[in-house]
Amino acid sequence: MNNEHVDCRKDLVEGGEGHHWEKKLKVRNRRRFAREKFVSVKMSLIVTALLPSVLLLLLSLPSSQAFVNPIDVITRDFQALTRKVTAHHILLPKSTDVALSLKQSIRNKVSPKSSDDPKYIVDVFSAAAQKYSRDEETAVRGGLLGTKVPQGYCRAKELDAACFKAPLGEIAGPIESEYGYHLLLVTERTNCPKLDGKYNKIIRDADGVSTKFVRGDSQEGSEEIQTVALQQVGFWMGVSLAGGVLAEAAAKAANVVDTLPWE
Repeated sequence: MNNEHVDCRKDLVEGGEGHHWEKKLKVRNRRRFAREKFVSVKMSLIVTALLPSVLLLLLSLPSSQAFVNPIDVITRDFQALTRKVTAHHILLPKSTDVALSLKQSIRNKVSPKSSDDPKYIVDVFSAAAQKYSRDEETAVRGGLLGTKVPQGYCRAKELDAACFKAPLGEIAGPIESEYGYHLLLVTERTNCPKLDGKYNKIIRDADGVSTKFVRGDSQEGSEEIQTVALQQVGFWMGVSLAGGVLAEAAAKAANVVDTLPWE
């Protein structure tokens, strides 16, 4: 408290108005405190009001220009949760020689350079699965694990992981699991754009033998991605706006701000 306030207080006390001066001082301090709090709340509201515009600006920027594009994050996470695969496998005993020998045999029957009567890779692989695979459940259907099954579908976690890492249309393996060694052939995969690029499915070409890479449902769930993204953006915008309103309402309830600016 400065000298002026001390002198003022002394004069008022000597004049018998000490109680009145104390009351005025409390009111003055309360108003100053309220102004400071109101400025703080007002700044919070300004930031909250600007947040949606800033968010929209970030969303409009390419990933290389923005720090993190929320839509890219949502899309990546959604694709990771909705990946699907169509694949065949052959379960063999734990013998590297046996697995590699069968793998090369299948390749030779597919390649025109190694065979006078080459065949389509899926046909050759399926026939080998029916003859050699120790997985009786899938062997009867040519080693087919499933059509567009989600990640986590396979009992062997090593095989399941390989389904989303192996090159499309190529024989992968041997892959070791607790069940034995697996040879794997992936014929279609969705929501793995970095791995497969534009073409995520193999089919029989017009000659009935060659393998053709085509676009399948690589963008499966794109509408769901957009819906989830909009829901997430709307949710966080709502949270931000609600936070500002609640902050000012709380200040008013605590008698820090007598009235809201628009009242």
